[in-house]
Amino acid sequence: MSRIRLMVCAAGFGLLLSVPAGVLAQAAPQTAAQMPTGAVSHIGNLTGHPDAGRRQYLRYCVGCHGQDGDGTGENAQWIEPKPRDFTAAVFKCRSTPTGTLPTDEDLFHSVSRGFVTTNMPPWAPLPAQARADVVAYIKAFSPRWQSEQPGTPISVPAETPVTTASILHGRELFQKMECWKCHGPAGHGDGPSASTLTDSKDNPIRPYNFSTGSRFKCGVTNADLYRIFMTGVDGTPMPSFADNLKPEEAWDLVHFLRTLQPIQSPEATLWHAWLPAHAGELRPIGPDAAGQ
Repeated sequence: MSRIRLMVCAAGFGLLLSVPAGVLAQAAPQTAAQMPTGAVSHIGNLTGHPDAGRRQYLRYCVGCHGQDGDGTGENAQWIEPKPRDFTAAVFKCRSTPTGTLPTDEDLFHSVSRGFVTTNMPPWAPLPAQARADVVAYIKAFSPRWQSEQPGTPISVPAETPVTTASILHGRELFQKMECWKCHGPAGHGDGPSASTLTDSKDNPIRPYNFSTGSRFKCGVTNADLYRIFMTGVDGTPMPSFADNLKPEEAWDLVHFLRTLQPIQSPEATLWHAWLPAHAGELRPIGPDAAGQ
């Protein structure tokens, strides 16, 4: 049983597997009758219901997130980073300001997209209604959803033009904001502070490595990356920069970070065409930059 659930959690093909009836019959922390009033989700024209979500959760999610939704499923001991604790209602990927609850759409996108560099797979193959139901069930694990409203999604302004000047300024901001201390001078997640970082539950956590591919933990687009800066990644050391960066500065930082990825983005193409003739003009990123 444990091996089956681990396959479901790690590989993302759980919806193709048959789960014995005994698993679905296990007790859950709340039956449909015990669900808090109003514990539903609203995603577009879909309404998710926790009683239906409970069955999906027990089939696909319980092995990692646990029957109580506290991230202590039977597979959790082998997983890094640890599964999300839904009882705390602290979520990394949101469109809402730091410290606030995400919207139902935020949770729906997280379930659908999954999280790169983790054991959380994308559940997009599940019907949209099933995912909406799971979101409703997830919300029932924490009383915060009964006493608080989701935050108001932040506004993402129009992206500024991608230019060499924008990339260079983003590089300066990467140094000035000391992003390199966690993410490393080349964005490989190997900065001097990386090995010391922990999440809100004191579990070790690694900074994002921009050289791993085209996806970010919370999306794939430039707007997604902008949103990460301005909302922060709650439950991790990654703060919100909403009070420290102007919108145009955030876009400059987005443009620079795109050059650290192993893809032919417009930013990388422009940067790699400019760099050979100007590499000697750049100060190194890191602790010695100020002395150059």
